[in-house]
Parts: sequence; structure tokens; C-alpha cells
Amino acid sequence: MLRFYNRRGILQKVVEAAGMLLIALDNPPKFLLMRHQDRWDLPKGHAEEGEDNLSTALRETEEETGIPSQTITVDTDFRFVSEYTVTYRSLGERLKRVTYYLGYLPTMCPIVITEHESYQWWTWPQTESLQVKTIDPLLKAAREHFEKFPERLNRVA
Repeated sequence: MLRFYNRRGILQKVVEAAGMLLIALDNPPKFLLMRHQDRWDLPKGHAEEGEDNLSTALRETEEETGIPSQTITVDTDFRFVSEYTVTYRSLGERLKRVTYYLGYLPTMCPIVITEHESYQWWTWPQTESLQVKTIDPLLKAAREHFEKFPERLNRVA
């Protein structure tokens, strides 16, 4: 059992979330970021009771983009976990653990915005810093993954 103690030494529950880095296998490939008022983000959200991380990532991606989960091909060799402390109004300080998956689409598609201000398809690979704490490390891990598996950036059959 994982235990997280906040700065005051009080045992806290870990908040689980999951998300998806979507890659459209165009030429060149593109990846999707969603825009909040003050930052870029990925489709992600909190796990529901009894839901595994991959199911959470697929459900949240569909809810936040309108892309049907059955059209996403999940790369079973990639998983990236990010942990950071957040302060919730109702819960106080918590450790948040977000598990990210890599999903492929045959091509870019229109997005139905439900929880964000806008979205953008970015050309892969992106080396410019976009968000130091969460997005940059995820993109770095994905670049390393594609160094091992360069064929994954080819069109999904």
C-alpha cells in the first residue's frame, strides 16, 4: 500500500488519474494538446471507482475530445507515470499520480471541445518546452520510446 505524507506529516490518499498522448500518423506525425486558460494539457482525468488506468485514459480522451476510444490504437509498450503534489479546495494537499498512455490515430481529426478552451495538433517531434513539470518529461519519454521503436510512427494498418 502506497503512503503519502504531506508537508505536515499527515497521511494522505493518492489521487489517481490517467491520460493519453495521441499521435496522428500523418506525414509528418502530429500530437494533440488541449488548451486551458493558462497552460497546455493532455486529455486526462480522475479514475472512477473500480476503473483501471487504461480505461480511465480512454474514457477521458473520448469525453474531452469526442474521439471514439475504439478508433485509438494503444501502444502496449509505453506507459509514463508522473507524480506531483496538488492542492484541492475540498481535499487539501494530495499526491496526484497520472499514468499516461500512447495512442495512435490514422490521421488528425476534428476535436469536440468539452472541457478546454481550444486544442492544437503539434508537429512531432516537439523539442520546444511546453510545460516543464508534466508535458516536457512525457514528450521526452515518448521520443526515447520512438528511438527504440521508430516503426511505430508509421501509419496504423
